[in-house]
Amino acid sequence: MELLDGTYSIQGLPVLDIARQFGTPLYVYDANKIADQIKSLRNAFSGTDVNIKYAAKALTNLSVLKLIRKNGAGIEVVSLQEAHIALKAGFTPHEIVFTPSGVDFSEIVEGVSMGLGINLDNLSSLQKFGEKYKNTYPCGIRLNPHILAGGNYKISTGHSNSKFGISVFQLPQIREVVDKYGIIIHGLHVHTGSEITETDIFLKMAEILFSVANDFPDLKFIDFGSGFKVAYKEGDMVTNVYDVGLKLTKIFTDFCQHYGRKLELWIEPGKYIVSESGTLLVTANIVKSTPTVTFVGVNSGLNHLIRPMMYDSYHHILNVSNPKGGNKVYTVVGYICETDTFGADRKLNEVREGDVLALKNAGAYGFSMSSNYNSRLRPAEVMVINGEAKLIRERETLDDILKHQVEIDV
Repeated sequence: MELLDGTYSIQGLPVLDIARQFGTPLYVYDANKIADQIKSLRNAFSGTDVNIKYAAKALTNLSVLKLIRKNGAGIEVVSLQEAHIALKAGFTPHEIVFTPSGVDFSEIVEGVSMGLGINLDNLSSLQKFGEKYKNTYPCGIRLNPHILAGGNYKISTGHSNSKFGISVFQLPQIREVVDKYGIIIHGLHVHTGSEITETDIFLKMAEILFSVANDFPDLKFIDFGSGFKVAYKEGDMVTNVYDVGLKLTKIFTDFCQHYGRKLELWIEPGKYIVSESGTLLVTANIVKSTPTVTFVGVNSGLNHLIRPMMYDSYHHILNVSNPKGGNKVYTVVGYICETDTFGADRKLNEVREGDVLALKNAGAYGFSMSSNYNSRLRPAEVMVINGEAKLIRERETLDDILKHQVEIDV
């Protein structure tokens, strides 16, 4: 979203026009930004034939997934439902890798029946997989490298106390199960969390993976996960994906020579691909001054964007209705019967009731984590593609909330 001639626009379309056409609250995605992010990753890893597996949990709208596939990425899913959505969006089973956590083994069996790539993250599932499939169906292993990385402990997944992955210190147990059943391990996977800015973290992960890889002669790929950080506000540190790509590609190429053949380098970006493409448009219902704070209450809340309340994420807020108004300090809050602060003590152009505000970086984990809390309706979704705003999800109705309820006599 950019400011053109005093008007906030997406691909030349004024944001206010989009809000008027589709109403608010509204998620809007810029298709060009999604394509650009995928392109930037390919350029960053140009030293090898990188296999990008989009982390679907960030945003699973069918039209978004179709766009991502059109731009040459595969997909990583963490539930069978995500897998079925990916298939509906046009991904082939070969392009889908299923990396569940703590699921019943029946889900893994169904994933195999669908022809998905399978990554296992615990010894129990690996044991059951070996008993059932032996050497007839390959799988990957998700490892826990015992690295604490990322911007928030709640989304750090590679430290010693994390539920994710099999500890690298349990390699002897992994080998015992693999050897017992002749399991073909065709991939090693690691993901240490989100918002990693230091290239050295990725290099440290690589060092651990390479040391483990020597024990598995049938590898096809090594998957480094993601965690690439994007900017949420001016001056934010971000991941230098070109530095990561250059250095990781070099040591990966060197390792492949040592390993004896070329392997595939996989990454699993989610937030990096869709975060900056997304904007949540909301309308100011009230401007409420107290002796200490001036609140702007909007027609949305943590039911639509829970990230600020869940782990203190920052989303830049703009008044797109009054871009030339004088600056004032506001705390922007939602309409949920719960504390749901989108941004405290924010300097905004003067906000009047009825103004449309834009919350930036809302493409990842916005709609996908939304709910019907307070029996509120989920918003519509729109994609701006080729200079045209297109509806890609209808706004919910009360009938949608009641659809699966069963009324009984009491």
